[in-house]
Amino acid sequence: MATSHSLLLCFILCFTHIFISTSQTLFLPLIHSLSKTQFTSTHHLLKSTSTRSTTRFHHHHHNKNSHNHRQVSLPLSPGSDYTLSFTINSQPISLYLDTGSDLVWFPCQPFECILCEGKAENASLASTPPPKLSKTATPVSCKSSACSAVHSNLPSSDLCAISNCPLESIEISDCRKHSCPQFYYAYGDGSLIARLYRDSIRLPLSNQTNLIFNNFTFGCAHTTLAEPIGVAGFGRGVLSLPAQLATLSPQLGNQFSYCLVSHSFDSDRVRRPSPLILGRYDHDEKERRVNGVKKPSFVYTSMLDNPRHPYFYCVGLEGISIGRKKIPAPDFLRKVDRKGSGGVVVDSGTTFTMLPASLYDFVVAEFENRVGRVNERASVIEENTGLSPCYYFDNNVVNVPRVVLHFVGNGSSVVLPRRNYFYEFLDGGHGKGKKRKVGCLMLMNGGDEAELSGGPGATLGNYQQQGFEVVYDLENRRVGFARRQCASLWEALNQN
Repeated sequence: MATSHSLLLCFILCFTHIFISTSQTLFLPLIHSLSKTQFTSTHHLLKSTSTRSTTRFHHHHHNKNSHNHRQVSLPLSPGSDYTLSFTINSQPISLYLDTGSDLVWFPCQPFECILCEGKAENASLASTPPPKLSKTATPVSCKSSACSAVHSNLPSSDLCAISNCPLESIEISDCRKHSCPQFYYAYGDGSLIARLYRDSIRLPLSNQTNLIFNNFTFGCAHTTLAEPIGVAGFGRGVLSLPAQLATLSPQLGNQFSYCLVSHSFDSDRVRRPSPLILGRYDHDEKERRVNGVKKPSFVYTSMLDNPRHPYFYCVGLEGISIGRKKIPAPDFLRKVDRKGSGGVVVDSGTTFTMLPASLYDFVVAEFENRVGRVNERASVIEENTGLSPCYYFDNNVVNVPRVVLHFVGNGSSVVLPRRNYFYEFLDGGHGKGKKRKVGCLMLMNGGDEAELSGGPGATLGNYQQQGFEVVYDLENRRVGFARRQCASLWEALNQN
């Protein structure tokens, strides 16, 4: 374990353990940060979540002319994201898991968060004081490739000049003693200033040994604006947690997956851990059984490179089927152009799937044709939740068409469970009328193609990923989906 002069960074869940197989695979718990006590009603919960999804999605397309600051996407409001629990210098801390960013950073003492009141309404995420840097933590040099990466690939000569390295030292590349300048990250409704440091990481294994990773690079933020919680970036960047693990062990860093427990905002299910799997395990052994059930095979689609947002996991979408009708996706969802426009981002940090208006309108029209002709449209519910279309169904049964996502690639189709795209709840009428059953489509309108220029055309949200093991195969540059009983998978992994 760590001494007072070292930085101990280990993944834990409520002070339990991590499990590792003989194939160098780490199994870690993800915890949903939702706390229903922060919402006054189901309407409030859905409105907050839909607004957050929209804000995060549109932030991908903002600041198109800014080249001086990295603009990354992170959780923008409380209530919908998954967290990893760390112990840093013997202090527990929770960070958001984010596949849409590529840096691990956290608040460090002394820490000031401006306008943070109410930002982390789940008290368990913000009640622990920020950790202190250990005496062995060293600033990253301005000559480092990590410094260049965090500053949008600025030349090291420019960064060393900012760090007051003398000209003669810059000319002979002798600025190693000068630290990387502070960097600025801006989000949809917050920002931070941080510095890069390196220190050792110890990952405690189930056999009472430690996996030690020296020179781990992370951001230490002493000041943030409306961002009280740090982030574990899992995106496609050199500073992401998987990329850094790959330098220690390719088996650990070249693939990761998660399996989000289906919760439908149910308080009991939301508290169940969802497994995060670092490294390869026997995905391709079709006869493997989890709790006596044969594991379905993965459906894969290739990753697309995004020159503007290189840390995104972008894939192509060919269309969406509503019942038996297949709706072709617009061409810009099938690929990403030179300006970074198009494609679909598979995102752990956005809750609801966002579609371009042209595709969304066809989906809604088909729902209206199949569901709306026999059920009353719940317009007031739509206004109060931000979701649409919504329907009353007083006969206790509503026939909802099947939704299938057709990704680019042969046989790359994913059938969504009904609960992943149609949310049903009892509307209380706010005391003004009888309670009625309501169902809402949980796919959202992301805007016109012109509005989406310079960013992804759509986002696959984590709500639609529930009940699937989603694998990010970095070595083979593909994303895979397989139906799972995620709660059972977590239990089975812990028994091995």
